[in-house]
Amino acid sequence: MSDAPELIRLDALGPSGPYRSQARETVHDVTGHPVAELSLVPRLYVRRGLAALRRARPLPVGERTAALAEAGRLFGSATVNGLTVQEYEHAVTRVSGLPIAVVREATRAVATGLAGAYGFAGQARPRGSRDASYGASNAVWIRRGDVLAVLAAGNHPGIHEQWAEALALGYRVAVRPSRREPLSAHRLVSALHAAGFGTDRVVLLPSDHGVADDLVAGADLAMVYGGDAVVDAYRASTTVLPHGPGRAKILVTADADVPRHLDTIVASVSEQAGAACVNTTAVFVEGDPAPVARAIAERLAGLPSLAPESAAAVLPVRRVDAARELEKFLHAEAAGATAWLGGDTVVDELGDGAAVLRPAVFELPHANAPQARIELPFPCVWVAPWSREDGVGPLRNTIVLTALTSDQELIARLLDEPTIRNLHVGDHPTHVLVPGLPHDGYLGDFLMRSKTFTHRAPTPP
Repeated sequence: MSDAPELIRLDALGPSGPYRSQARETVHDVTGHPVAELSLVPRLYVRRGLAALRRARPLPVGERTAALAEAGRLFGSATVNGLTVQEYEHAVTRVSGLPIAVVREATRAVATGLAGAYGFAGQARPRGSRDASYGASNAVWIRRGDVLAVLAAGNHPGIHEQWAEALALGYRVAVRPSRREPLSAHRLVSALHAAGFGTDRVVLLPSDHGVADDLVAGADLAMVYGGDAVVDAYRASTTVLPHGPGRAKILVTADADVPRHLDTIVASVSEQAGAACVNTTAVFVEGDPAPVARAIAERLAGLPSLAPESAAAVLPVRRVDAARELEKFLHAEAAGATAWLGGDTVVDELGDGAAVLRPAVFELPHANAPQARIELPFPCVWVAPWSREDGVGPLRNTIVLTALTSDQELIARLLDEPTIRNLHVGDHPTHVLVPGLPHDGYLGDFLMRSKTFTHRAPTPP
């Protein structure tokens, strides 16, 4: 008799309930051991699922809000799909390689985010549509469609908090989970079903990449996570919202006291195990960048190498072969840069087939060096010189910029730059999100639009 643990069963969750397909994929942990079995649905099943979502009507607002809050409670504390929250978090940690503390924080964030989803979604509502009436006319905020497809990422469980806002606004949602870490999406959709969202209002449709294209094409709108290729493919689309690399940055001008700001810089690089899109990947320094690079490297060098389920773990873990591939890519791209940390290796093997990805700090020769655009799933930061002559150019195309400066004219220029999607001035780490404020714009900006509604009573005869 085999002593191997039973695999977690991750069925598709369609309009008729759980569906175990013939095509199944094994989900492995960071040592290569199997953890779960994911059902992959065919193209016809996706089309039927989308048709069922389109036929369904949204829950009334009050029921939606209550169901989202209950789903958040279940996600954060209950046994779902046979897993306690502790078992779920342990499985996610072993599969994703994220430290258990990061996964626990994400569980709390998703639970809280669901409870506040309707209020958060409403932050995007235009001021004019808040007014009850202009005489006999109203400005009404309405959905741009009925069905939203979500092609989710697997780098962090917290990303699932965002698409729940679409349910709050009355959308029916089809989620394609990441095949790398499908546990979080499966738990959330299961919790939503248990909380009162019908199986025809939110579905989980695991699939291969070819079928995923049908999911995007068959929905009214779609959110898609991926790399630069994904962003480029959908850049011109008005119905697809692509989420790509964040490339968060920090700017340190000559008037900044670097030692006083060092905690902010190091936390921005290393918190969340360096795996989030809002972790800093480039630091631009007015003047000599070497002292800043040295100080960051000295701090990051002391982080421990531990298995991800250790309470003290702070760095991500991968299978050794995957870690070596990332290291090979890093060192090839770092040609011409000065290594302050990680120049010899970033791979620290744990002896069980897994390896910790240790931090890397490289100094670049100039602000426009192409390496400053590289974003890797562990604490890896490129430190570059910056001057007033370089201007805003090297700081563009970033999800969040923290500016350590007192130059008000520069701050105004950074605020006006459209490709800097969020700006913090002073000691606010790039990875710290403020609840209720936009992350990469408000999702409601994409999902909703305003129109005038005039309703005049018939004139009596």
